[in-house]
Amino acid sequence: MPGESSIAPFAANGNTAFGFKERPNYFKKELARIHRGVIVEVKDVYQAKIAEEAGACCVLFSQQIFEGISQIPDPLLFKEITLAISIPIIVKIRIGHFVEAQILDCIGVRHFDESDEASAVDDENFINKHKFKDSYFVCGSRSLGEALRRIKEGAAIVKTLGNMGSSSGNISETLRNVRAVMSEIRYLHNMDEDEVFAYSQKIGAPYDLVKETRELGRLPAIYYAAGGIVTPADAALMMQLGCDGIFLGLEIFECPNPRDRLRRMVEAVRNHRNPEALVRASFDLAPRENRIEQSASVAE
Repeated sequence: MPGESSIAPFAANGNTAFGFKERPNYFKKELARIHRGVIVEVKDVYQAKIAEEAGACCVLFSQQIFEGISQIPDPLLFKEITLAISIPIIVKIRIGHFVEAQILDCIGVRHFDESDEASAVDDENFINKHKFKDSYFVCGSRSLGEALRRIKEGAAIVKTLGNMGSSSGNISETLRNVRAVMSEIRYLHNMDEDEVFAYSQKIGAPYDLVKETRELGRLPAIYYAAGGIVTPADAALMMQLGCDGIFLGLEIFECPNPRDRLRRMVEAVRNHRNPEALVRASFDLAPRENRIEQSASVAE
């Protein structure tokens, strides 16, 4: 089994989730491979423990904000979280800030999230992920071309660029991104082989990855949805559209019972095509006081 700092590259049945060849640039021996998983953003040990107990496959440790400026995550707090939980920890860094990655790599961080556009220090040059031999990166995208460019740079996980801080349940941007990528993949998959090179130039993506995507009928990397996902139905929707899992933001901990809400989200992801399981996951989701108010208004 993989060590605690890795994410198993296999599905629950022991088989790879899809049959692409291992690419040594980023699919190393113990590369992050998440199948039907939930990644939860956390800011402290308490939240990390809740996420693990609820069934999250790993946590995303986000950077601190001080006077409106994003800061490098606290290495000591990272160590505390590492000792408190056994699931992998992804640490959020600023886009293009390779020195942050160097510092965190030195203290043992092996999974990085370089996707937060709001905190980008260099929006034209992403980190050269191939320089971090034992580390794995998460990057964001809104289109197939952008996703394949990030993969070429060394990203192992690609996620949608929805609003991770949205607690309103508005997943329209995330849904739009997922449908756009899936539509492009379907179009590419049905394309004549002679047209692939021209299409790769059109979307600004490496030809070898465009060709591989066409053969696979999906991205040659892990694909997660992120932003505005707050109910089990939202989670199942993203999974049924073709995502490998979902990210949940810090707003999940604003719920009256975050452990129970997380558990329901995990259940929905794992059983996203089972209507009965989705009913169980969705039932009694609203806070009790809200249900009492709703019942009273109906009675009146």
